[in-house]
Amino acid sequence: MSKSTTAAPSGPEPRFEPHPTLRPTTGKAGREEGPLVTDPRLRLFVYLLLMSAMFMATLDNQIVSTALPTIVGEFGELERFGWVGSAYLLTTSAVMPLYGKLGDLFGRKYVIKAAIAIFTVGSLVCGLAVSMDTLIAARVLQALGGGGIMVSIFSINADLFEPRERARYQSYSSLVLMASGALGPVLGGTLSDLFGWRSIFLVNLPIGIAVLIGLAFLLPYRKPDRKPKIDYAGAILLAGAVASIVFWADSGQIFGSLIAWPSLAVVAFGALCAAGWVMVERRAPEPVVPLSLFAKPTINLLLVISLVSGAIGIGSVNYIALYLQTTTGLSPSMAGLLFVATTGGIAIGSIAAGRLIARTGRYKPFSIASAALGVVSLGIFSFMHAGTPLVFIALVMLLQGFGVGIGQQVPVIGVQNAASGRDIGAATGTVTLTRMGGAAIAISIYGAIVSSGLTHVQIALPGDVDFRNLTPEGLAALPDAARALVANAYSDAFVPLFLTASGMMVIGLICALLLPNIRLPREGEGKLAKGATAQAAAE
Repeated sequence: MSKSTTAAPSGPEPRFEPHPTLRPTTGKAGREEGPLVTDPRLRLFVYLLLMSAMFMATLDNQIVSTALPTIVGEFGELERFGWVGSAYLLTTSAVMPLYGKLGDLFGRKYVIKAAIAIFTVGSLVCGLAVSMDTLIAARVLQALGGGGIMVSIFSINADLFEPRERARYQSYSSLVLMASGALGPVLGGTLSDLFGWRSIFLVNLPIGIAVLIGLAFLLPYRKPDRKPKIDYAGAILLAGAVASIVFWADSGQIFGSLIAWPSLAVVAFGALCAAGWVMVERRAPEPVVPLSLFAKPTINLLLVISLVSGAIGIGSVNYIALYLQTTTGLSPSMAGLLFVATTGGIAIGSIAAGRLIARTGRYKPFSIASAALGVVSLGIFSFMHAGTPLVFIALVMLLQGFGVGIGQQVPVIGVQNAASGRDIGAATGTVTLTRMGGAAIAISIYGAIVSSGLTHVQIALPGDVDFRNLTPEGLAALPDAARALVANAYSDAFVPLFLTASGMMVIGLICALLLPNIRLPREGEGKLAKGATAQAAAE
């Protein structure tokens, strides 16, 4: 009996990794802890509250991007325009790992309530800002909460649902993310026009308060069976290292080049913080991110896949939009409509993959398929030229979106399944951070590639206008011959970008192929496996 239940078979048969939420955990009273919420209807309602918080946090950035020109028109200080978004991204990235660890130490209920409360108060302060400086400071406060909302939600999902069921609900989370991305620009413009730009922040207040009240009464509190010990030094050093990476990714616009001396100084500072963090974490009794996580090959491979996923699924969106507007002559609104193909592909792929992973328990095939479709779709983009039929472009975008959809939930599910129960929050924070970091780094790389491809191009236009500064409206107003020259210049500049992105997906594909063939357990299987192991040891 022990051979059939304790040993992972070699060969093609999928291996079984018991998940920490399925293993019986014993509290101080010796009582085994079950699911966080046992009533299915109450569990669903709690999940809906969590999705409302996610929608609020992810919608915020999309709304703000649309209203920024109006804000600059009131406050001026155009040179600080970019910091309204950059300050939020820097702070969010820095605090993500810390929130995951705090959830492990103090319990996830109070941590997510604190994150939502900070975000809501930050939204109020943003709405009351009187200058660009106070708005940027308020965005930092808002990000101190926003960085913990996503991490806490994914961690709570691990407590609410067993691994296979979680795969299905993760796909619904993807739909929330897409809905916020699609509705954000429209809501931002509408609210700004009807009620002023301050309304885009104040609209978060009723949502945040309602979610806080709901979670206060409906989300149970599970006290961790460990004495909290906060690793302050590790948290500060890790925040410094992460913030340096994100700041360096944006330093091309600030210092003029990613390899300028100030940019390299940022890299050096980040490297020192990273080295110091490793030294501190080796001795810390409760490290922010336990180094033992990186001793598991499965987690390391999934973190690389998450990094690549962020670089493609998030980092490439703005540049594909730029490609469409400069090579096809589409207006921003029409280019946005064409992205329906991408979002539709993501929705179809995410829901289908979630249901199939829940049914089979295997996530490796979906990671492989996702990376392979990314390589193919981005490779096809590199062969496109100005004047490519829009129908063909839409089909390729649909293919790319489907590839993103079937694989985007794999890193979170896989890492949570491989991590120990006491570290699941820290592991979730780490995998979420790598996705954000991949996006930030990729955006800077893509920008450098396009800028380099256009630097030496000279096109004579009426009025000696620089074609690089043309708006979509200005491009559409050019004579046909001049518009074709500009479109071809951009098309040529984007070829190395798409090839680079396809190469990134090759790295993701290699990591996906190297993943162990693991099958997620059904509810109760983890307990059976552990019991059989104990029985075999006793014999």
